[in-house]
Amino acid sequence: MTGIAKDPYNVIITGVGGQGNVLASRMLGNLLSDQGLFVTIGETFGASQRGGSVMSHLRVSRTSAWSPQIPLGQADLVVSLEPIEAVRVLAQYGNPGIKVLVNSRSIQPVGCISGETAYPPMDDIRKWVAELSAQSWFVDATNAAVKLGHAIFGNVMMVGALSATHELPIEREAFGRAMEAAMGPEKAKKNLQAFDMGAAMVAEAA
Repeated sequence: MTGIAKDPYNVIITGVGGQGNVLASRMLGNLLSDQGLFVTIGETFGASQRGGSVMSHLRVSRTSAWSPQIPLGQADLVVSLEPIEAVRVLAQYGNPGIKVLVNSRSIQPVGCISGETAYPPMDDIRKWVAELSAQSWFVDATNAAVKLGHAIFGNVMMVGALSATHELPIEREAFGRAMEAAMGPEKAKKNLQAFDMGAAMVAEAA
């Protein structure tokens, strides 16, 4: 299956330093490449060592490689590992047709921790994302990942959740094979469990 809604299909994965944003983009890129698609990845880093914004651009095509940076206002899908980062990206790259998948666990920036600024209420973030997108899904990936054994599983859950949106051709079997080849059957089994949990979250949110 190599279906994408448009060519190129522009995906932004965003988060803050330490969330594994680059790992998630590489994982998604490899899965799509294995489907025979061309995937170009570009990355931008804020003060990532201090929890600043990290953003990966993935441009997915059936026919050719594209320049790594998505033009402003032309993202098709945002995968946000942190809620307020979704709003930041939508302000620059959004358009009426964009879709958004958000991990609902917030990470307070330094300004909020110090009391200089206030982190917006989650209800406000959900409202803003809904107003700025054609469709959105919020999933509690981090908390579920911690219950599964480690917060890093949250990124795998986000990939599983993304598969359930049907925006990109992400196959469960292909994911399982890739995990087994990379880390062996036992660890692959746990990652596949995380993938399935993420997919179930989107099904429940629909």
